[in-house]
Amino acid sequence: MVVFKLWCPLLLLAVAGAACHTRPPATAPSRTMPTTASAVPARPPAPPSPPAAAARPAAAAPLTDAELFERKSLSELNAEHPLGDVFFDYDQNTLREDARRVLQQDAQWLSRWPKTMIRIDGHCDERGTPEYNLALGDRRAEAVREYLTSLGVRADRVQIRSLGKEAPFCQGSGESCWSQNRRGHFEITRK
Repeated sequence: MVVFKLWCPLLLLAVAGAACHTRPPATAPSRTMPTTASAVPARPPAPPSPPAAAARPAAAAPLTDAELFERKSLSELNAEHPLGDVFFDYDQNTLREDARRVLQQDAQWLSRWPKTMIRIDGHCDERGTPEYNLALGDRRAEAVREYLTSLGVRADRVQIRSLGKEAPFCQGSGESCWSQNRRGHFEITRK
């Protein structure tokens, strides 16, 4: 029992000393739950700021007349009628003054586009025989070509043909219709 009395105070001292020098156990951080009265819904994150304005490419320069011309097909060009038709008096193949003015404008257009090839179709009204009208249509187309060449258009750029009365522009009868059919009509054949 003497040993017990000796060891007891020592044991008590060791336990007391150990209790004073121990660390408290680590605890996880406590989460506090918001109370329902003060609960504020969480905001979604703000959208990302837009990227700095990148250098935008300059707007494409508008196409030049030459670029626009090159992009058009022959049918598109012919649909635009850049060359004006010329009209003739009854049974005539001489150019009137109004026809000469139109052909001067046509020659300017042709000088602007020197690779362009054209065809002049000579037309007649329905009066006369088919043979006579084919010959008259040919003389009309030739008169137009001669005047254009006198204005500087190379003759090798201009073909002619006669359609006589076979391809009328106006299907009726009477002078108002016949006068529309007596013409030299242009067709662009190559650009």
